[in-house]
Amino acid sequence: MSVVKKHNFGAGPCILPPAVMEQAANAIINWNNMGLSILEISHRSPEFESVILKAQLLIRELLNVPNNYEILFLQGGASSQFSMVPMNFLKNPSYGAYLDTGYFAQKAIKEAGLFGQVEIVASSQDKDYSYIPDIIELPQGAAYLHCTSNNTIEGTQMLSFPENTAPLICDMSSDIFSRSVDIKKFDLIYAGAQKNLGPAGMTLIIAKNEFLNTAKSPVPSMSDYRIYRDNMSMYNTPPVFSIYVALLNLIWLRDQGGISAIELQNVKKANTLYREVDRNPLFYGTANAAHRSKMNVTFKMHDPKLEEEFLRFAAENGIVGIKGYRTVGGFRASLYNALPLSSVEFLAQLMQDFEQKKNPVHQSSNLETANH
Repeated sequence: MSVVKKHNFGAGPCILPPAVMEQAANAIINWNNMGLSILEISHRSPEFESVILKAQLLIRELLNVPNNYEILFLQGGASSQFSMVPMNFLKNPSYGAYLDTGYFAQKAIKEAGLFGQVEIVASSQDKDYSYIPDIIELPQGAAYLHCTSNNTIEGTQMLSFPENTAPLICDMSSDIFSRSVDIKKFDLIYAGAQKNLGPAGMTLIIAKNEFLNTAKSPVPSMSDYRIYRDNMSMYNTPPVFSIYVALLNLIWLRDQGGISAIELQNVKKANTLYREVDRNPLFYGTANAAHRSKMNVTFKMHDPKLEEEFLRFAAENGIVGIKGYRTVGGFRASLYNALPLSSVEFLAQLMQDFEQKKNPVHQSSNLETANH
């Protein structure tokens, strides 16, 4: 029986490539013709150790990760890192320096305050987190500087990263593998899987080995990065299925031409949708144009009473996942790696069709001018 797929703009869990879904589905029944499901195999088996090693090698290849960095797979999601980071690295009398750029940065700040002193070195709260603030000066004595590279709710993205003397830690949950970054700038990167890597249930850690060795002691074993490093990410039973699907997704990404190729596609998708948001008189973007995210396009309608109607119109045409975060409202279209350009073009066309329904004379005039 064929399944009609939706145009999935969900922020996470998000769209995965059809080929990855098919392979994962087969593996649930009979993985590698072993007569066992991937859900049943031992994480201590040579077959699964091979999955871990292949995934680590592909991550090194795709992101150009230096040899002095460790690649770890943890449970708990990126939110668990909000406490795990300060638990390991926030030592008195030093403090944790945080860049406050939105909802998830705030959550990280709140958790860090349970373990020591925290200082917000820059914030964009004054304008509803619609931009990325500059760090004018980082005071002395910071144990680390924490930032969030892409803000899924607010629709902003860091296009560059601070140059400072404190170790740099970054939550890259929603834009890792979507663009080229210089891993050497960071001492620790963490990312939940459910955006561009795989299904929820696994968190990726990329960390400089030297930095991991500076963690304080004692730290509870299940929260100690060094324990996972020394046990090949298998101190306890790892999220086997999530890691396996991540491996499939990494193979798919390599086959697309790698990070440089997928970045070009992501730029094209983002430009297509932002162009329509800016052109269409019914809509407006909420993020500062200079800091717009290429992963999460946030926009609203000048007439808020039309938003529910547009959501219904989109749903009737097979578009899901564009409703804005519950505390923000409006719309959010997430353009992760596996989302095809055709889906973005379809959404842009629907926005034009909706404009035509509401103001046919204005729409006709706009299109005639654009085509002139």
